[in-house]
Amino acid sequence: MTTAIGPRLIELLPRLRRYAIALCRVADVADELVQTACERALAHPGSLAGDVPLDAWMFRVLRNAWYDRLRRQRTRGEELEVSERADLVAVEGEQVPERRLLLADAMAAIDRLPGDQRELMLLVCVEDFSYRQAAEMLDLPIGTVMSRLARARKRVAEEVGVDRGRLL
Repeated sequence: MTTAIGPRLIELLPRLRRYAIALCRVADVADELVQTACERALAHPGSLAGDVPLDAWMFRVLRNAWYDRLRRQRTRGEELEVSERADLVAVEGEQVPERRLLLADAMAAIDRLPGDQRELMLLVCVEDFSYRQAAEMLDLPIGTVMSRLARARKRVAEEVGVDRGRLL
């Protein structure tokens, strides 16, 4: 069974890493999360039910690894990304294009969302899962997914200053 999911797991690695980075915002930690999720999947391939898509299962395993890490981190303290330390980062004199600024503002607004809304934004808007798939992954009713996602989108649009018509 391990060899059966191996090639499909390799195909998922870029998406898993992107999701992990979106969750934790630290590249090294994201890589560790993806590795942990892959190790768990390969060690317990029987946990994958026949009708559950591998990508949905892996995203759930990765999410659980993230929550496990958060619980452990409470006792260790906070980790910081080097880019957060302004005293260590060289400042380039180049002008940042408007789209990059808008993207940075949007990502910051997403970071400020409550965890349940942020998670849905990442799964549906970034990873392109359907509402139903996200609902199944998070064990939520689809109506809850829809309302949380609507509130999240509205909040991000308001914080970024983009009118709703430009987002659709």
